[in-house]
Amino acid sequence: MFAASESFKAGLFGREHWLNNLVAGVIVGVVALPLAMAFAIASGVKPEQGIYTAIIAAVAVSLFGGSRVQIAGPTGAFIVVLSGITAQYGIEGLQIATLMAGAMLMALGFARLGGVIRYIPDPVIVGFTAGIGVIIWVGQWDEFFGLPAPTAEHFHQKFIQLITSFSHVHLTTTFLAAASLAILLLTPRIHFLKRVPGPLVALVFATLVQSVFKFDGVSTIGSAFGGIPQGLPSFQLPKPELSQMIELIGPAFTIAMLGAIESLLSAVVADGMAGTRHNSNQELVGQGLANILTPLFGGIAATGAIARTATNIRNGGNSPLAGIIHSLTLVFILVALAPLANNIPLACLAAILFVVAWNMSEAHHFCKLVKKAPTADVVILLITFLLTVFADLVIAVNIGVIMATLHFMRRMASSVEVSLTPASEINAERLQSGESELPDNALVFAIDGPFFFGAVENFERALAGTHTDPKYLIIRLKWVPFIDATALQTLEEVIQSLQKRHVQVLISGANARVDGKLRKAGVIELLGEENYCATFEQAAKKVQESAK
Repeated sequence: MFAASESFKAGLFGREHWLNNLVAGVIVGVVALPLAMAFAIASGVKPEQGIYTAIIAAVAVSLFGGSRVQIAGPTGAFIVVLSGITAQYGIEGLQIATLMAGAMLMALGFARLGGVIRYIPDPVIVGFTAGIGVIIWVGQWDEFFGLPAPTAEHFHQKFIQLITSFSHVHLTTTFLAAASLAILLLTPRIHFLKRVPGPLVALVFATLVQSVFKFDGVSTIGSAFGGIPQGLPSFQLPKPELSQMIELIGPAFTIAMLGAIESLLSAVVADGMAGTRHNSNQELVGQGLANILTPLFGGIAATGAIARTATNIRNGGNSPLAGIIHSLTLVFILVALAPLANNIPLACLAAILFVVAWNMSEAHHFCKLVKKAPTADVVILLITFLLTVFADLVIAVNIGVIMATLHFMRRMASSVEVSLTPASEINAERLQSGESELPDNALVFAIDGPFFFGAVENFERALAGTHTDPKYLIIRLKWVPFIDATALQTLEEVIQSLQKRHVQVLISGANARVDGKLRKAGVIELLGEENYCATFEQAAKKVQESAK
């Protein structure tokens, strides 16, 4: 169900909710302004493109997403990906990749795969978000300290260039940046300023100082980008070529996956704060629509913004109306106040991104995992983090997920218990319960746990532990919840091998799901219907009758 229709049915568009959503929308719009510009500049595009993205994405996601309180727009998580795409393919390539990512997100939503994203392990998510935070932080040193922009391609090369260029620090730029950073950190701690967004206070302060003193050598939006156009964006339809689209599949997939993870994480946080329950599949559809629309009006990739969504909820927003008001606030600022942006120092925006990078890094959570998590999870966390910083985000996530999956399968396989018990041991228990004995030349083979490819080795090892062939072998599947193709193939091969050695094989206790797999694979046909029993008692009686 769309967020808008759900809110309408819940009565959240009633007059009694107008004021709360109006106030929340205006506050979030003011908070979004400096962030949208900062994220756009760091992504390699013009500041107004970040504002366009915030305006369009918020409306699309508020109306057609799966969370009624989600606020969408450009986010810090995209900076590393988008700046790389812009550098390699240009702005047009970025817009085409964003369109493709939007289509992928909608496809994921329509295919009802929203829940799958939740299975990405926490060490992988913390690892790559912390890595992105480090890249953003180091990437803003040149604007924060007034250093020459690094020209190297890889992180370690840029880092070395920046370190060696610190002799060229621009003191005035550094002062403005440090003062802006101090305001960002202190504003929430000052009682009468708690309700005022810190980024706005820092932005106004730095802009006023630069407007009054007009410091030489301080880069501003006016000097770097020629200011921000006054008015709304025009419709621009990209004209991609097939070869270009094929080349951009990888970058588009990266945008889609990162957007899906970020938006669903934000929706989960929103549920916890507002007591709501989002629809993950519909959320992906809304995010996909947003990423299809934003490039058509000069915007960039967008996703659910955790900080802005939290601000919305804390200020009383409880319906899509707040997201729409947020966009109208940005439209008003763009139309009426755009010329005032000329003197905004880029150093102030760099300070804002410093705080964003720190929040993204989740340093406390990262350190807690390193200290207290199991060794395997710590290894996955650190490898994902290091690969994000020094290699590539896509490689980092892929390898992190693969390692986590392999670790999970290893643990699952080790949890499967396979036991081979001779009749002499079983008979003692059977006599105590008044049941008849099994013949001495019978073995009972029991599997406890999922019988999948990872557990096949345990099965084969236990079977190889018998030094002499029994006359009868009962395989108990009572405690097997499911079975996969590899296990079925192994079971078939074992039955064939034992039958050639004149061992009578019986299977007992399979549940309905496993029963269907055994029949479909032809295992029961190979075994013989007479040797397939619903319970272990039936199998035991069958062995006793055959032994007479």
